[in-house]
Amino acid sequence: MDKNSATGLFLISALLLIYLFFFSPKTEDVKATGKTPAPTTAAAPAATPAATLAFAPEATLDTAATSGAVVQDVALSNENLNITFSTRGGRVTAVRLKKYKTFGGKPLDLFDATSARMDTQFRTIDGKVIKFSDLVFQSATSQAAGGASVLTFTAPVAGGSVVQTYSLPANSFELKYDLRLNGLERTVAKEPLTFTFVDRVRQTEQDLAQNRNHTTINHYLAAGDQGSLSEASETPEEYKATGPVKWAAHKHDFFVAGLIADQQPFTGGAFNSTVNLADSTTIKTLSTTLTLPVDEVAQGRGQYRFFFGPNSFSLLKEVAPEFDRNVYLGWGLFRWVNRFVVLPVFHFLEQYISSYGIIILLLVVLIKLVTWPLTYKSYESQARMKVLKPEIDALKEKYGDDATKVQQETMKLYSTFGVSPLGGCLPTLLTMPILFALFQFFPNAIELRQESFLWAKDLSSYDVFARLPFYVKWYGDHISMFTLLMTASTLLMTWQSNQTNTAMQGPMKTYSYLMPLIFLFVLNSFAAGLTWYYFVSNVVTFAQQAITKFFMDDTKIRAQLDANKIKNKDKKPGGIQNRIAEAMKAAQEREAQAKRKQS
Repeated sequence: MDKNSATGLFLISALLLIYLFFFSPKTEDVKATGKTPAPTTAAAPAATPAATLAFAPEATLDTAATSGAVVQDVALSNENLNITFSTRGGRVTAVRLKKYKTFGGKPLDLFDATSARMDTQFRTIDGKVIKFSDLVFQSATSQAAGGASVLTFTAPVAGGSVVQTYSLPANSFELKYDLRLNGLERTVAKEPLTFTFVDRVRQTEQDLAQNRNHTTINHYLAAGDQGSLSEASETPEEYKATGPVKWAAHKHDFFVAGLIADQQPFTGGAFNSTVNLADSTTIKTLSTTLTLPVDEVAQGRGQYRFFFGPNSFSLLKEVAPEFDRNVYLGWGLFRWVNRFVVLPVFHFLEQYISSYGIIILLLVVLIKLVTWPLTYKSYESQARMKVLKPEIDALKEKYGDDATKVQQETMKLYSTFGVSPLGGCLPTLLTMPILFALFQFFPNAIELRQESFLWAKDLSSYDVFARLPFYVKWYGDHISMFTLLMTASTLLMTWQSNQTNTAMQGPMKTYSYLMPLIFLFVLNSFAAGLTWYYFVSNVVTFAQQAITKFFMDDTKIRAQLDANKIKNKDKKPGGIQNRIAEAMKAAQEREAQAKRKQS
């Protein structure tokens, strides 16, 4: 590793740390404030204030007013879901994902009657508020064409009726929902109905902190703007959308509970979240309020869909426009790399290989092969610096402790022999998009969830090789062996480079050992898939260096440099070398002037 390569590594490491601490917890640019730009369309009626986060006691039902109906649970089920409804309110009260388990091996309930509550209400022209939760509905089940299970709830209200129809297809994570107010055209006030969903999210994954920091509310406006509340905030977050909303979703790390408007969008929405760090039972409380257009509902066009399922990109992209944003793949270029490069390759490999640890290994090999030309340029630059080492040592000996003069003369030397000072770091910098993209891919890929490899039980979370009897700040209470292997291999690579590169001296040499140790702490609680990837990447890099060294001939490189020297003999310095040399000369002159003033 020459000085220029080390500079590139320094820049990458610094940018990576900045990215981890300031950008990685967020899902989009608007996420930093939890605000979505105001839509350019005409504003609809303002959303009703967000629902109270704590569950208020529900009113005691008057069975006489509800035709003697009895409160009971009714269920719909298919291959993927078991959904429980209550005749009180005719609402969804619990959702179980049949094909998934919690980290502790228990059935995975997206929510149930003790952790979440849905309700809908409207106002009559005389000012009375009708809450669905104050009504007991009569239920009827049937089968629709195509094998869908249908559940209809009906309740008499003010001379008319409220009819809610749920339809669950045979093999789907979607629940169709039709809402109609029959015979209430002259009774209901001309203002939107209000749907509320309060969700006290519970831990389902090994890492409580990651589980909490990946939990948020995402929404999509009819105007085309997507936004979300800040995931990592420890203070209450709130956002009110005054324009039409196409969908809203409670994202639970690897799972989603969302509501989508099929025809007319919701007229507005309000979203908020709160966190109590002392509560390990409820990791975050999410609340969504959506306003439904009354005319659409009264005329039988209140058609919506619930989505209760895994946070899988290939699945969500078919649900609704931009619904796949619930899978965080990074922002800007990094999202593009994950979506169009990493995910396709990953899904292609999983068709033929069952072990995700092996898939990650092959992903490393493929990426290394694709970036080989850039890597080769970096190695070639190191080889040229090695050949020029005698000349550089001579400059150091000639100018002694005058570091500025050494650097200035070194830049002249580079220009004379046609060597770029950025030859070692630019190829490395160009691979940064892949590096940053993978930092977001592994912790958010549901494909890795609960997939074991070697001693790691879950590649989407940190591997626990051993538990510590105490907690270490910034490190945790566990030892991640993949992180240790990654750190050890990085230190070995650094040591090997420093042995053959005497140009690496002083603070830069110390720094080269410091960064792997910093990442030992930073990555100890990161996804095992990520640290396994970087350990394998280091091993493959060792192999690349060995292969490249076999093709590098110092004699031929020396001959090429000598030819460049002759070619550049009468050529005026230019380019970046000249600008750097001039900057160093100017700095040296300023330093000399400062010394003269002091004397």
